[in-house]
Amino acid sequence: MSNRKWTFILIPVLLLFGWLLFQFTLSSFQIHQFAEQLKTVSPKDGGPDTKVVLISQELDNYYWRSIEQGARKEAKQYGMRLDYIGPDRINPSEQIKLLDKAIASKADAILVQGINDPEYRRLINKAAGLGIPVITIDTDEPDSRRLAYVGTDNEGAGKQMGVLLAKTSGEHGDIGVMISNERVENQRLRLAGFRSVISRYPNLHIVEIRSSNISRLQAAQQAQNMLTRYPQIRYMVGFSALDGLGILEASERRGAQSLQIFAFDDMAETLKAIQDRKIELTIVQQPEEMGAKAIKLLNDYLKGRHPQELTYTRVYEVQVDTSDDKSGDDRR
Repeated sequence: MSNRKWTFILIPVLLLFGWLLFQFTLSSFQIHQFAEQLKTVSPKDGGPDTKVVLISQELDNYYWRSIEQGARKEAKQYGMRLDYIGPDRINPSEQIKLLDKAIASKADAILVQGINDPEYRRLINKAAGLGIPVITIDTDEPDSRRLAYVGTDNEGAGKQMGVLLAKTSGEHGDIGVMISNERVENQRLRLAGFRSVISRYPNLHIVEIRSSNISRLQAAQQAQNMLTRYPQIRYMVGFSALDGLGILEASERRGAQSLQIFAFDDMAETLKAIQDRKIELTIVQQPEEMGAKAIKLLNDYLKGRHPQELTYTRVYEVQVDTSDDKSGDDRR
């Protein structure tokens, strides 16, 4: 009889113990989950396990490959892993999808080009909320929670182009303008800066603006169409790397020897055309420097040092040498 009493007493005790053990195990699991969540909203401290995703505007564009090269060299110094991705052709919608995928893949940091899109900003803000630092490169996304911007002051570069053209033209003449694409934010900013300067001169007129879609062939076709429609054009400006060479092809086809061409970036053919006095000048950016500085800022941040919000990389002009010795291009 006493054994049965003990059995009745022990069963509730064991049940209570089992319930307490279950609650303890459940609480431990929840604490572990919470700790894992905290890890995701706190940036890593760098090192060989740090995964950085660089999303380009166009995968095999030479300019973006230069950014990749600079970023990869710098990442190697810090033992970071760099994944380079991007659309095959310029496609803002694809850039948005790739950013979403990079966040889902639990990247430790992301480098992106700003595209001035509300959904893009939402994703950048989402990444920041998850503890994934985002640095904009080449073009900013200032109304987002991006950590910092590294690249050209694009509006400033457009203004610089306007000043150079005004000086070369004697503040008089008709101008044709080529941009890569009206959807590209850095092109919009360069054009805005250029217009702000040209508008100061009543005898300088922008007669037409066309898009090359980052294609030398299309740049040549569009420039030829412009010259056919407006044969009085004496100055043509290209705001992306292939535009100047496309304009040169069009001018040679039409025999427009009096046309003066203003280009962007330092492709080897562009520099050779300047030496040969076929292109007036080009404004040169520093894409490799952008990639390297973005990674350095990221490493500083992961080590606890908050970076400055804006880091503008250098630009300079390369133009026809007017000195007597004709020794080469003039870098200023």
